[in-house]
Amino acid sequence: MSSDQSDWNEPTLGFLVHDVARLLRKRLEQRARAAGIGLTRAQWQVLAYLARSEGLNQTALAQLLEIEPITLVRLIDRLEAMGFVERRSDPRDRRQRNLFLTEKARPELARIRALGAEVREEALTGIDQAERERLMATLSVIKTNLQRSSSLGEDGREREHG
Repeated sequence: MSSDQSDWNEPTLGFLVHDVARLLRKRLEQRARAAGIGLTRAQWQVLAYLARSEGLNQTALAQLLEIEPITLVRLIDRLEAMGFVERRSDPRDRRQRNLFLTEKARPELARIRALGAEVREEALTGIDQAERERLMATLSVIKTNLQRSSSLGEDGREREHG
């Protein structure tokens, strides 16, 4: 086997991170189905992002979730019909609607968080606390590096906004 071929067999950071994230999502979905949680992964994500940043408008939330605004509108419509999310008029701009969790959503979100903690513990079995902390710190540095470089243009200079 040539060295070019063996290079393709070596896991790269991108593939490994993608595979780990995919497997975490898959395992959480399995656990949620078994627990009788009647929400989709996309719906959990909306609730989780809203829990972090209540009062966002739909455009800002769609950007955070990296989904099309029309896709988010459908998700919000369903979550609102289920009684988990409410749209409120923005006091500064009546044309804009801001999103908030309802009290009914909070226990469901707590169940999902608990399942997430169990899945994370499953994934981290055999990894001691110091290694876990090092892993999180390293991933945080990688995230920061990529956020910083994604704000740069192709020429390496800061992009102008506005």
